[in-house]
Amino acid sequence: MQQRIDAQRRAIVDGAVEQLADSGYAGCSVAAVATRAGVAAGTVYRHFSGKAELVVELFTEVVEHEVAAVRQAGDQPGPPTERVCAVLETFAARALKRPRQAYALLAEPVDAPVAQQRLVFRRVYRDVLAGLIADGVRSGSLPAQDSELTAAALVGATAEVLVGPLATGTAVDIPELRRFALRSLGASPQHEPVTAQRHNRPYPDHPKNTGATHA
Repeated sequence: MQQRIDAQRRAIVDGAVEQLADSGYAGCSVAAVATRAGVAAGTVYRHFSGKAELVVELFTEVVEHEVAAVRQAGDQPGPPTERVCAVLETFAARALKRPRQAYALLAEPVDAPVAQQRLVFRRVYRDVLAGLIADGVRSGSLPAQDSELTAAALVGATAEVLVGPLATGTAVDIPELRRFALRSLGASPQHEPVTAQRHNRPYPDHPKNTGATHA
């Protein structure tokens, strides 16, 4: 019996993940999620009190995957500056692959409990960067600085850089984001490409390019 209950809850959360990726937070209604999961809306309410509680769990799960990816990027061998850039580039690249989901995680208007989960995501992301920056300061490859403050500023700047493109389907200049990060760290952006390159073309399935309404 418990296995059946657990499987049902798993199906609902998986359906919510798919719905968020396709339609954003606004389109992640209980009815829409129930349809995705192949269950009745009443079944969703047996597991979650409403949309906000469901999306908090959904955000927690999605964020865990995103954090794992940036941690892995930051754990690669190399100097701290390169590892910081790898984290930022990984975060940006993953966001651009699933723009609606990333926009929901970063900036879409959400209910208060979900907004709190969003803050947790940003703090964890900040802490990953802060650890790398502190390593750079200790090794002497970066100038003395408040690693948490610099990390928080980089998180905020990266989110701001991405929000517009995520909402409109336009491209992001990843090399320029990298150069900005290096300048913010106090590192010399050596061996950077002179010509900026666009990381991504407008997304073919983005609502801007399909006539659909952005969630």
